[in-house]
Amino acid sequence: MALLDVRALDAGYGAIPVLRGITLAIAPGESVGILGHNGMGKTTLLRCLIGALRPTAGTVQFSGQDVTTLPPHGRARLGMAYVPQGREIFAGLSVLDNLRMGLLKTGITDPAAIDALLADFPRIKPLLDRAGGSLSGGEQQLLALARALAGKPSLLLLDEPTEGIQPSIIEEIADTLQALRQRLGLAIVLVEQNLDFIASVSERVLVIKRGQIGGEIPREHLGDFAVMSEYTGVHA
Repeated sequence: MALLDVRALDAGYGAIPVLRGITLAIAPGESVGILGHNGMGKTTLLRCLIGALRPTAGTVQFSGQDVTTLPPHGRARLGMAYVPQGREIFAGLSVLDNLRMGLLKTGITDPAAIDALLADFPRIKPLLDRAGGSLSGGEQQLLALARALAGKPSLLLLDEPTEGIQPSIIEEIADTLQALRQRLGLAIVLVEQNLDFIASVSERVLVIKRGQIGGEIPREHLGDFAVMSEYTGVHA
């Protein structure tokens, strides 16, 4: 059974349609990338999956439950987590308090839970007393990931996680996501324009064009950036 099952999903903003007939399925522990030009509906799709935007047609099932009309906090309780484009950490809170906010859903207050998170994100361990807004872009992205994972999700939705981040931290994020997926069985849906990153993290890549799934890039082509660029028009 699919962990996430999306059927014939339509969505838009007011009278402006964006998604048309999106159908996809994500298996437990699977990592799926989504590529496409800007304005093709990638972020809109993630917002529908997490419940921030209600679709105009179609259904979303998660863990065997129909969540089409369930709000974001209800989906979070079921095991979804979302790191939006721009990260949206709590800039005025300390790094430690950002992580504590991520733990609220679990009801866990034991400091050992923070220690367990920091084992996967050692770069932010020395920064616990600093305000989230004072971190570099890469550090903020690591914090946003750690905060999302504090709730022990089974599905992680990521929107452009490498945007504006230095290459060394991009590699660190890729390594961390791969390790977490292997260790925890974490499923990932990744919207990304960085072809190297999406190829390193994803098992398969879907192409979205004009609000529709326009095909799937075969696994054997994920490391061939020239082929991927032909599929998507996105360049490495």
